[in-house]
Amino acid sequence: MSLAIVQSRAQVGIQAPAVSVEVNLAGGLPKMSIVGLPETVVKESKDRVRAALQNSGFEVPARRITVSLAPADLPKDGGRFDLAIALGILAASRQINAESLAAFEFLGELSLSGELRATGGILPAALAAADCGHALIVPTADADEAALVSRAETYAAEHLLKVCAHLHQREQLPACADCMTAAPDADDWQQQLPDLADVRGQHQARRALEIAAAGNHNLLLVGPPGTGKTMLASRLPGIMPELTDSQALEAAAVASISGQKLHPGSWKQRRFRHPHHTCSGVALVGGGSHPRPGEISLAHHGVLFLDELPEFDRRVLEVLREPMESGSIIISRAARQAEFPARFQLVAAMNPCPCGYAGDALTARCRCTGEQISRYRSRLSGPLLDRIDMQIEVPRLPHRQLHGQAPAGESSNIVRARVQAAHQRQMQRSGCSNAHLPDAAMREHCQLSAKDQNLLERAADKLQLSARAWQRILKVARSIADLDASAPIQTRHLSEAINYRRLRL
Repeated sequence: MSLAIVQSRAQVGIQAPAVSVEVNLAGGLPKMSIVGLPETVVKESKDRVRAALQNSGFEVPARRITVSLAPADLPKDGGRFDLAIALGILAASRQINAESLAAFEFLGELSLSGELRATGGILPAALAAADCGHALIVPTADADEAALVSRAETYAAEHLLKVCAHLHQREQLPACADCMTAAPDADDWQQQLPDLADVRGQHQARRALEIAAAGNHNLLLVGPPGTGKTMLASRLPGIMPELTDSQALEAAAVASISGQKLHPGSWKQRRFRHPHHTCSGVALVGGGSHPRPGEISLAHHGVLFLDELPEFDRRVLEVLREPMESGSIIISRAARQAEFPARFQLVAAMNPCPCGYAGDALTARCRCTGEQISRYRSRLSGPLLDRIDMQIEVPRLPHRQLHGQAPAGESSNIVRARVQAAHQRQMQRSGCSNAHLPDAAMREHCQLSAKDQNLLERAADKLQLSARAWQRILKVARSIADLDASAPIQTRHLSEAINYRRLRL
């Protein structure tokens, strides 16, 4: 006797195959073997399922039980298949009605007592179940995550017996939406983000941060230690436009398959990833023998902040070039290939020299030679710098501009309102942020007058700009014009955009 239970499993951005859990009962010794799982998971899973069935009052068939998780070449890990395996055994041994399983998907790890424990990857599974038109049963501990997919029919269960009672229509499982913890208002978590009003002075850097948020532009901050580069970068998520539901689900699905817990009140918050400069290329872009998302995918629709940029290994930084353009990363291995979304906004910070004080007029402490400075800056390749839209200096300020009596700048709420308005203009005009404008749309929406065209040509010749840098100046100018609610790009918008490319590294 055999029974197939279809268990959907999806990766973000691609259509993933289904995983079939097939339970076969044949004559033989009372032994259970599981085909298609790593050895450690095999041993743990079969022991958990057997103990859960026995402790829940069910009979474990005194025959050889073979569980096949097909396709065999698709890697499986964790205990998320426990519930499906247990139900398959019960259905194959006629302890529950097999026909009742057809409309459901099951995810959950079983404890030895039959209780359901939390597992990873709930959100993409809920999305896949909704696409298949199936209901999904998950552990109560994962109800918050499953309920984020409003179009999916999801139920929360605490125990294997509760699932069986629901399948036999003796007891109704609660919907995941009814089991959610109290979710704070969106405004509550916005208030918890670092406020831009904390930044004293640095008016040019604050202005650049606002433009970057409005158009989703990459930004490089260069200055001596302690001038507020990290402080500025950490306040970028607080002024960025709100994510749409589809964008938030994409970002949350990546976090889900990476084992990160999603909070129902802040799942729409843009993520701020801050990897250390010692991280490897695999940690940054993803990979491994069984490919997993890296930092650039965890920063999908959010901010990737690279502090001390020249301290990163050059080969690690070079792998950023392709995803910065395409918005995705393809991890290729001998046996398989995986694609993960990576539409991140890069914000980087660096010192001007190894000691950090080159060009600091207030201290004049730099003792680095020209060769040392050149070697330090050469760690960053020209193609990588060319992909960073705005490159600005964050100078050291006199202490009188930094003490508590110094006037505070605008708060994040005020700046975010302007950014949101500019973002709405971009969505209505082209359906995407200015940084991601395709060539045809850029030619249509970034037109210049003859005088401004001549200005840009002279600037390009003087600064030796590439064609890519030329286009990025136009896109930044478009964002500045949107902040001014101006339909055409004017001379002052173009001049300001050119000024953000004048820093020589």
